[in-house]
Amino acid sequence: MLLRAMRRGFSGRCPSCGEGRLFRAFLKVADRCPRCDEELHHHCADDFPAYLVIVIVGHVLVPLVLAAETHFAPPYWLHMALWPAATALLALSLLQPVKGSVVGLQWALGMHGFEASKARRLLGHSHPTGQRASAAAWPRGMREG
Repeated sequence: MLLRAMRRGFSGRCPSCGEGRLFRAFLKVADRCPRCDEELHHHCADDFPAYLVIVIVGHVLVPLVLAAETHFAPPYWLHMALWPAATALLALSLLQPVKGSVVGLQWALGMHGFEASKARRLLGHSHPTGQRASAAAWPRGMREG
């Protein structure tokens, strides 16, 4: 369940159904899934995705920079043209998928307001109409507030 939710988030999909879009803009998470109506506004990713991207980009590019320097010894102007561009490109391409994974992680673990959603999953409840419902539609004891 955890890895599936993180994989769905990485691909920009709702961690619950895997079909609805997770993001409404580049880094803005949708308030709710348009497909299954799962509330997503609870997420609290903050700066954690950016920290993870820094670690990933550093672990990918530093060995490449060192290998290029030791094996080819290119001129400094080539280093200055290549590595900042590669850093920016890699960081921007990873930021949204990593944030989606963090939101999927929070959803799967029931963190930061996703407690009611996790309780519904664990108890196997479904909405009387057969569709998922927002937390407001559930009994008082299953709501987060």
